[in-house]
Amino acid sequence: MRSIVRPLRRTLLRLLPIAALAAAGVAFSTPASADELVVSAAASLTNAFKAVGDAYQKQHPDTKVLFNFGASDVLMQQIAKGAPADVFASADQKAMDRAADEKVIVPGTRRDFAANSLVLIVPADSHAAAPTSLNDLTAPGVKRIAYGDPASVPVGRYTEGALRAAGVWDAVSAKGVLAANVRQSLDYVARGEVDAGFVFGTDAAIMPGRVKVALTVPTKTAITYPIAVVKDSRHTAQAQSFVDFVSSPQGQTVLSTFGFKPAGK
Repeated sequence: MRSIVRPLRRTLLRLLPIAALAAAGVAFSTPASADELVVSAAASLTNAFKAVGDAYQKQHPDTKVLFNFGASDVLMQQIAKGAPADVFASADQKAMDRAADEKVIVPGTRRDFAANSLVLIVPADSHAAAPTSLNDLTAPGVKRIAYGDPASVPVGRYTEGALRAAGVWDAVSAKGVLAANVRQSLDYVARGEVDAGFVFGTDAAIMPGRVKVALTVPTKTAITYPIAVVKDSRHTAQAQSFVDFVSSPQGQTVLSTFGFKPAGK
């Protein structure tokens, strides 16, 4: 029986995505191959980091970069439970702070590498008047508003903060459609399943024909992205090399093509 279970386990590890395995409670005792670098990164980084990964691999042909994208808090929890990861990149400081509290990152490797903005979007083909202020979201004609779950999604935390500052959180949250990550919020708006939604500016930019930006929303806290080497990484040298590349002029140039700004600007 044991001889059957082990091959089945190896097959599962090859075929199922990291998030599914973590949700199923599978223990991650099987490390990535020596030439594979696993990067767990915020969903809003999906397109940009795929391009960064391609550029990095051209300079490091012996290293294959594998990505696991999702809500920052969920990724952090996966890592804390033993999911294989060498680098963690979050969409806000709180998720990285939690990673530091859980002692799953190497503190000295943490750095901010990008900045973003919060925007309110509506379906591009909507015939309704686009909101001109956050207060417009309280109007009876606005029925459903998508945003990331503040409990686990950075864009949701920024959204809640902005709405509270505007004094409309209670009214808007009553219409809320919670998304598991920022890309799900984007999809809800793009498909016309909600009247409006909150995403990062870089997310809105990838669907210009399906969503339009109604407002750029001010946030009390600057939207910055931190990155760090995972403490239990088995490829610390490569992980640090990737972190350095993301912050390098070449990495920053790639990020800028997707609308990200340098941290602190």
